This record gives sequence, C-alpha cells and structure tokens, in this order.
Amino acid sequence: MTSLVTQPQLMATAATDAAQINSAISAAKAAAAGPTTSLVAAAQDEVSAMTATLFGAYGQEYQAILQQASAFHEQFVAALAAAGNAYTEAEAANATAISGALGAVTSPMQSMLGGSTGAAGGGSAMTSLAAKASAAQSTFTLVIGGSGDPIPSQTYITDVVDRFITNSFGGLLPNLTPGTVQGLFTPEGLYPLEGVKELTLNQSLMEGVQILNAQLVGPNGDLTGLLTGGNHVNVLGYSQSAIIASMEQQMLDPTNTPGGSPFFSQLNFSLIGDVSNPNGGLLPRFPGLSLPSIGVTFGTATPDNSFMTTIVTQEYDGFADFPQYPINVLSDINAFAGIAFVHGTYPTLTPQQISTEIQLTNTVGPTTDQYFIIPTPNLPILDPLRLIPVIGNPLADLVQPDLTVLVNTGYGSTTQGWSTGPPNVPTPFGVIPPVGPITVANALVNAAPQGFSAFMNDVSAEAPIMASNLSPAGLSSALMGSAGTGAASGLTAGLTSALSSPDNFIQAIQTANTTITNEISGGAANAYAALLPTADLANALVTSVPSYDVNLFLNGVQQAINGDPVGGLTYAFGAPVAADVGLSTFAAGVELDVLLGATGYSI
Repeated sequence: MTSLVTQPQLMATAATDAAQINSAISAAKAAAAGPTTSLVAAAQDEVSAMTATLFGAYGQEYQAILQQASAFHEQFVAALAAAGNAYTEAEAANATAISGALGAVTSPMQSMLGGSTGAAGGGSAMTSLAAKASAAQSTFTLVIGGSGDPIPSQTYITDVVDRFITNSFGGLLPNLTPGTVQGLFTPEGLYPLEGVKELTLNQSLMEGVQILNAQLVGPNGDLTGLLTGGNHVNVLGYSQSAIIASMEQQMLDPTNTPGGSPFFSQLNFSLIGDVSNPNGGLLPRFPGLSLPSIGVTFGTATPDNSFMTTIVTQEYDGFADFPQYPINVLSDINAFAGIAFVHGTYPTLTPQQISTEIQLTNTVGPTTDQYFIIPTPNLPILDPLRLIPVIGNPLADLVQPDLTVLVNTGYGSTTQGWSTGPPNVPTPFGVIPPVGPITVANALVNAAPQGFSAFMNDVSAEAPIMASNLSPAGLSSALMGSAGTGAASGLTAGLTSALSSPDNFIQAIQTANTTITNEISGGAANAYAALLPTADLANALVTSVPSYDVNLFLNGVQQAINGDPVGGLTYAFGAPVAADVGLSTFAAGVELDVLLGATGYSI
C-alpha cells in the first residue's frame, strides 16, 4: 500500500514560490516583447528584410510560449493553494474527530487522558469521558499470563485471582471485587529463554501493550473499550505482563500524577513478579542499556502515582528482586537461581507463605502504589543441593546461614534479601554495598552456630534412612537395582525376538534406522537452537555491554568534574566492573538454560 504524507504549511510555501516564478515569467515576457517582436531590418536589401521577418516570427512564437507558461503557472498556483487548503481542512476535521483518542501505542493520549485540552473538541471529550468514569457500570478483571504463557488457563486464572485480587488467602493485600473475570491473550515471547523461534521481549511487549490498550480504550483508541464504556477494571499482570501493565500506565497517565487520567478511580493494577519493580526489577537496575541482539531494552519502571497498584515480590526472585550491588557474584548467581526456583511459584503460594508478607512503607513522596515482599525461607542457590537424597538437605542447612549473610550484602544488608531503599523510587545498580566488613564478619560469626544446629537436627531426623541406605543390602540394591536387572532382561528378550525370524530381524533394522535418523535430525535442530542464542548473547557481551561501560565511565567522570571527585572516580571505575559482573552472570545463566534446553531440559 502506498502512503502519502503531506504538510499543508509546506504546500502553502510552495504555492507562494510558484507565484513568484509566474511573476518572473511575466516580467521576462514584458521585457522581451519589444526587442524580439519589432525588429528593424539592418539594411534596405532583401536579405536583411527576410532576416528581420524571420527573427520577428521567432519572437512572436516565444511570446506565445511565455503566454502559455504564464497561464499554466496561474492554474498550478491556484491548484496548489487549493490543495493546501483542502489538506488543512482535512487535518482540522481529523483532529476534531480523533481528539482525545489513542491512535497508536506511541501516542500518549494527551487530550483524552490528562494532557492538553486545547485541541478542537478536547474539552468536550474530557468532560464526556470523566462523566463516564464517574458512573461506573460494571467490574471486569483482566488476567494476563507470564512469559511462555500467552493464553492463561482457567486454573492459573483462578489461582492468581484468589491470591491477588479477592485475597481469599488473607494477609495484608487489598481485597478487590473481581466482577467478570477473563483471561487476555498476549504473545509473551522471551527469546532465547522461551525458545529460539520466540519473539524478542521488545517485540512481545509492543504487541502486548497494543492488545491491553485495545481492551481498555478500544482498538485504535476508538473509545469502545471497557474503561471508556464507564466500567471499573482490574488488571493482573505477572512477570512480562507486569511490564505490559506498567507501560500501559505510562501511556494512560504520562504525568504520573494521581488523577492525571479521568480513569484514575476506575482502574486498579495487581502486579506479581514485576520485572519493572522500581527498586528491584531487573529492567530498572540497568537504565540506558539496550541489547539489540536479543531484543531487550532496560529502564522501564512501574509508575508510582498513576493508578492504584499493588506490587507483590518474592525475596530472591531474580526478575523482580535483582541485587542492587551486582558486584557480589554470589548474589547474582542466587538471583538467577531465584528465576528458576522462585519466580514461577506466585500462582501456587500457600496461605502460610502469603501470611508472612511484609508491606514496605519506606516510600518517598506521595504514592498510590503499595509494595509487598514475601520472604523466601531458603536460598535458591542451594535448592539443587537439596535435591540430593539424604545428605543434600543437611549440607544445605549447614552453610545456609553464613551464605545468606554473604548473599544479602548484594542488597545492601546482612539480614534481608531486598533493597533497603525506597520501594517506589527507580533505583539503578550501585557499586559498593553500604555494609562494612566488621558488620559482615560479626553476622557470619553469629550465623555459624545456626547452621551447625540445623545440620545436627537434620542428621538426627534422617539417621534411620541414612543407616538403611548405607547397609550392605541397601548398597547392593543401589548398585544392582531392579531397574538394571529389568533393563538387562529386556535387552535379552529384544535380541531373542529380533533373531527369531527374518521378518523380525528386518523390522528391527528398520526401527533402528528410523531411530538413528530421528536422533541425528533432532540433534542438528538442538545444536542450531543452542548456537543462535549463544551467538546473540556473545554479540551483546562484546558490543552493547562495552558501550554501556563507556557511558558509565563517562557518567562517573562528569560526576567528578561537577564537584564529587571521590564518588565520581569510584563510580567511573567501579560501575563498569559491577555492571559486567551482574550482566555476565545473568548471561551465563541464560546460556546454561539454552544449553539445557538443547538437551531436552530447562531451568
């Protein structure tokens, strides 16, 4: 389809220029009229007379051409001016027709949702929409899934509504009226964590915002959505869809002020595992960073004053509770383990877990949002160790108290695994944790007896099991095993069956041929699935991250020049190191997930 973009003011300028050209043509015609049409013969002979007559004829033809050119330019100028007026009138009509509507995702609904009402029709549109918002008709709850879950299942919808909308499990969370509950399809792609053929995060977010916005204000902002129909709406976003909800808030209320949108009192957000969590979300931790090779742009933070919003975060969830001081590699590894073992558990949190939630009240300035943290009793980094039968849990409990102290320093504390700063302030990563070595040493000394005590309790509880497994009979069973015996007997039976007749033998060869071919083809596909993300991650680490480091260094230099030499130089040389440690650790975790996925497993 061919598109035409026209600017009427430029057309008016062009018409003026064309008119000036016409004036020049008229002047040239007048100036040349006499000298070219009234030539006098140079002499009285016949040759001179014929020459004068010939040039006079050319002059008359020239005047005729100039006359036609002048007439053409007059028509052209008139048509151009008329076209400019037509486009101006069309634009005015369009502005009146769509004033206050959201045309595209990048248009922030200025006149309709808190912006200027000076455009034609803007005031009346605001008055009409405010009237609808003040007389809500019905209540709807839109439930959106997380990455890899584009179509929310009924089980998921019921689970999250019970926990984070109606607050059926008790606790401190707000109790909202769900009304009509419906799942909302969004792409929820996350390359490469969700597969090599998935949409990148940026692509998926853009499509998701368009879909959510169409539900709220109507397709292309035509005011046929749930909100513009005068309804009350709850939006529940999880993980990636919490980012979508945050971006939608920014569109509906670009000013980030209570009442900045006429729908302020009609729209609630419940966000769980919010990757845009202002102080803890992975995206706000690295503002200004873009990784085009994998389609991720950092920096988006959930607004704190746009709408009534509840943000629930589990401690050590690496997506929503990323360390503030990523130079602590233990904190980084634990955060990525939290993505694997914590981030996916919000829909299945028990009443006991929800009852331990802590409301973070150390906010700064006015805020319409509420922030809750749910403590995680065990470090995610130790969960793989706990999977080892018999000895895994005692060993994990032995080291966990001291290891928790070291991990928590990445959050600026020795006692809690979340940032000590205001939860509503977008907080980028820092360089040096504000925890002194003496404080850390004392915490380690105090924690060591707790680990030893937990270890002894575990050993005492599991002693009978350990004794049984270490007995001669237990060792024999573990070494031989019924599974091994069964496998051997099955192999013998298979060989006997294959050799029992020529037909069976041929069928066995065919089966083996098909199996080998499928394994080779599958192996090639898995290798491709691993190589492409690996190359993209490497691209990000050798191009985008070093560029980001340069900008961090220059920020520190600027800080030093502006009067803080110690802090500035510390940041200039420390920030790139801290960023590289955190981002490299996260990239290594993603690569591990990619490699495991190629072998049929996933984190």
